[in-house]
Amino acid sequence: MSNRLPIVFVRRMLYNFTMLLGFKTELKINKVQRLILAKHAGVARHAWNQGLALCQQVLAHNHANPNDKIKFPSSIDLHKWLVASIKPENPWYYEVSKCSPQYALRYLSDAFKSFFKKVKGFPKFKKKGRNDSFTLDGSIHVDHKRIKVPVIGWLKTFESLPQGVEPTAVTISCQADRWFISFKVDVSPTQTPKAYDIVGVDLGIKGLATLSTGVVFDGAKSYRQAEHRLKRLQRNLSRKVKGSVNWYKAALLLKKAYRRVANIRKDVLHKVTTYLSKNHAVIGIEDLNVSGMMANRCLAKAIGDIGFYEFRRQLEYKCQLYGGRLVVIDRFAPSSKTCSCCGNVKDSLSLRERTYHCHSCGFEIDRDLNAAINISKYAASSVVSACGRGAADSLG
Repeated sequence: MSNRLPIVFVRRMLYNFTMLLGFKTELKINKVQRLILAKHAGVARHAWNQGLALCQQVLAHNHANPNDKIKFPSSIDLHKWLVASIKPENPWYYEVSKCSPQYALRYLSDAFKSFFKKVKGFPKFKKKGRNDSFTLDGSIHVDHKRIKVPVIGWLKTFESLPQGVEPTAVTISCQADRWFISFKVDVSPTQTPKAYDIVGVDLGIKGLATLSTGVVFDGAKSYRQAEHRLKRLQRNLSRKVKGSVNWYKAALLLKKAYRRVANIRKDVLHKVTTYLSKNHAVIGIEDLNVSGMMANRCLAKAIGDIGFYEFRRQLEYKCQLYGGRLVVIDRFAPSSKTCSCCGNVKDSLSLRERTYHCHSCGFEIDRDLNAAINISKYAASSVVSACGRGAADSLG
């Protein structure tokens, strides 16, 4: 097989199409704008909770009366009911944009559809100050370092915004004491020059990613480093009178600490996935059962601190963005038990064995590096199967 095969194959697949990417940045707002944003988030939260309560009543009625079922309300039905019953009793609904409760009910309807398809769990009621957000659409204009949204007006940002875009909708969210705005941007994939054709990536707890080239990326382990401080802040919060000024101050400090942990983890994941997608034409990873691994009480904290699912999610869209290809290996493939030198497969391999020793040929290698090399071989065979042997021979 030619070394240029994966690059030629990817070029053939990734031209002549665009993709949507999310852009998110922090807002630079004053006290008046902060109050307006909080009102919009409060109305969206209230509409969600009222709609969820109504849906629960419908489900309870249908369960108790199987012969006299009521049609489960759609997002349009929920909005008509909200306008007729909830808005007249709460005049502060008219102080914000109508899009805020509309999108909240639309998201609630999508959440129930996912629940009925057994994709996600049952929707939960929202609490004030926890993941506050709302969505607006309409006439939206983007300037250099500011964006104009309906009802609220111009909002400044700390960094420059993408130029030449007119988003149809924006989502404004709050994390601790900071407000962020996000919208979708239509971009064209770019074919970056690749330093390597095929690489295998073995994800682990000791090291975030071990490449078949021998490069090892350490995980952030931000939660482990901040665990002592988080415990102290949680203990301090528990000793305050709930609802008091000091309680809100302590809760804000705790939210900031958790935000810092998440930001450090995201920063490391973005840097590693960007390096992989920009410098490798074909990337092979394992289809890990993350939910099953999280069920292990001994490993759940470490796995959650690494972020396996987020690593794969970022690789999926970045490979499309930079002209690469992601090959997902079957989770039952014996990548760790197989000798990368002779191909012998061991019957068992405990987690304590960090060095792979082959009893057949006597080859010794780091366990994670051995798995990464085997994953790269699986990825190479998958590319050959997808391209066809004739294409490989013609490129050779």
